[in-house]
Amino acid sequence: MPLVLSDASTLIHLAAIGRLALLRDLYQEITIPSAVWQEVVEEGRGRAGTAEVEAARQAGWVKLLAPDHGPLLQLLKRDLDEGESEVIALAIERQADLILLDETDARQVAERYGLPKTGVIGVLIRARREGRIASLEAELDRLRSDGGFWIAEGLYQRALQAVGER
Repeated sequence: MPLVLSDASTLIHLAAIGRLALLRDLYQEITIPSAVWQEVVEEGRGRAGTAEVEAARQAGWVKLLAPDHGPLLQLLKRDLDEGESEVIALAIERQADLILLDETDARQVAERYGLPKTGVIGVLIRARREGRIASLEAELDRLRSDGGFWIAEGLYQRALQAVGER
């Protein structure tokens, strides 16, 4: 089974639009480091993603894995938050097949390490291409309104073009 690691943002935003299960449908299993669990579930009580991620862990398709707390993790923490640092450190340590990141700084660091990555928009594009959602535009609009996710207009248009909705 491929190792797919996720940061908090992807989990929170997909949960906010009722689409967290797409991760199970697309990847079968998602692994998150302890810092992401803490951010989403322990510190996030009452917010989008908390109950959904807890339920996914109980169902067995969200797994927890701690990175080594060595020099790489300490270096990453200088520029990124705890969750993003742990995701990238784990991806390097375990040679992850894919990481799910949305923040620009984290995506740039992942790129420097040659890590395969996508984010919530990439997940939705894949889901649309595979027929798991009917309309990317509707999901992106919900992501903006219900999820509070900022999407640049150019990216919004390119995403819709990628699936033939523009």
